[in-house]
Amino acid sequence: MADYKLALENITKSFGALTANDAVNLRVRAGTVHAVLGENGAGKSTLMNILYGLYKPDSGRILVDGQPVTVSSPKEALASGIGMVHQHFMLVAHLTVTENIVLGMSGQGLMLDVAGHTRRIEDLSKSFGFDIDPGAEVIKLPIGMQQRVEILKLLYHNAEILILDEPTSVLTPNETGPFFELLHRLKDAGKTIIFITHKLEEVMAVADDVTVMQDGKVRASVGAADTDPASLARTMVGREVLFQVKRSAHSTGETVLELDGVTAGNDRGLKALERVSFEVRAGEVFGIAGVDGNGQTELAEVITGLRSVDSGRILVAGKDITQTSVSRRAGELGIAYVPEDRHRDGLVLDDSVAQNAILRTYDQAPFASYGFFNRQAIADHAARLVRDFDVRLQSIDQEIRYLSGGNQQKVILARELEANPKVLVAAQPTKGLDVGAIEFVQQQILNQRDRGVAILYISTELEHLLDVCDRVGVLFSGRLMDTLAAADATPERIGLLMAGVAA
Repeated sequence: MADYKLALENITKSFGALTANDAVNLRVRAGTVHAVLGENGAGKSTLMNILYGLYKPDSGRILVDGQPVTVSSPKEALASGIGMVHQHFMLVAHLTVTENIVLGMSGQGLMLDVAGHTRRIEDLSKSFGFDIDPGAEVIKLPIGMQQRVEILKLLYHNAEILILDEPTSVLTPNETGPFFELLHRLKDAGKTIIFITHKLEEVMAVADDVTVMQDGKVRASVGAADTDPASLARTMVGREVLFQVKRSAHSTGETVLELDGVTAGNDRGLKALERVSFEVRAGEVFGIAGVDGNGQTELAEVITGLRSVDSGRILVAGKDITQTSVSRRAGELGIAYVPEDRHRDGLVLDDSVAQNAILRTYDQAPFASYGFFNRQAIADHAARLVRDFDVRLQSIDQEIRYLSGGNQQKVILARELEANPKVLVAAQPTKGLDVGAIEFVQQQILNQRDRGVAILYISTELEHLLDVCDRVGVLFSGRLMDTLAAADATPERIGLLMAGVAA
């Protein structure tokens, strides 16, 4: 046990009938980077939330340095030397770096020694090469630097075990390399890092050890030097996986979707899109790259009618649809939508798979007549989609919340593509999926491209964009920085545009 900084023994956690963690055992060596790999729904986030004190396990125990510890809150986790950086940062935007780091620290007395904390934080920052100004307001820092503030906060609170949840999801390609260098410096300083990801290339780049989870269980734990991406993928999905789908060369048709100077706000009333213009042709995949939060969500919503436009026009096949209803866009105009948040916008989680499969047309024949559902038609339709899209499930009557993320995404794809759309808006369609599900989704998108559909593909996963897109546009702060042909869209060039650096 002495070689292990952290051990989780037989951790089990259920939510009703769903067993999220099933007798999970995990050993993490001191001073290493340990990757926990698995698709959305594999149980890795639940396991980390148990380790950080956000969930209480039904059974099992946690040991740090060989000693059992009780972790019933994040405060107790930190007292045991365990800290976590979430995908969505827990920083107060208008406070300084120092104020964020000392916020909530005990033993400060009536007067906070800001100068003393600032001096010590600056020294700690320099020792790890963070190059952070402790007096800077967090809101004025780039996303990558905000992430370093989160890590610096844990180090200042004496965390020895750092849990990083999908840490590269908020970084540009040009920020990923320096971040990996930071991980090596932390490891060299004796810190133990748990790296949560679903990206195989990241695992091979930084991990010493890898644990693969699927369906709430540990499927394998291996040294990174003793495995490879193909083996890890095979363990995750149970079959060989193609790491790059084949995009055939073909000519595009007429312009189907066009945005002309579109400006729109976000939910806080701030400008999210600023005079965005582009066109997508029939048989073309037009990608939108950018760090999350730069207007991608609002872009998908204005096209599908879920968000109003302040100025500018949206056209489909030359017709102005800017003021057209959501239902007419989805029906008569043939706009299909794979939403970014499948749980919030794509599915009714408490309804069955069969019911979710008809959400576009639940009130139309053959599924409904004179106010009554035709249950046999609904069942037959769902069974066919499940077969054609290889949805893994127990029954079409089970609640869709109990399907894995990849299978939920397949149901959404099946439902939207069944309508034979003219335009497909796919927002983050591979987010949180394992490599097998990613391969399937990408192939379906290319099949629609070959059928002549105009496809807008929005993603923060740059490698997935480059696999399927014919052209790539880059959003930064709601502005379309540039549009590149696939052949010119190198990660380095796109990374600069994602950071707001114009060509």
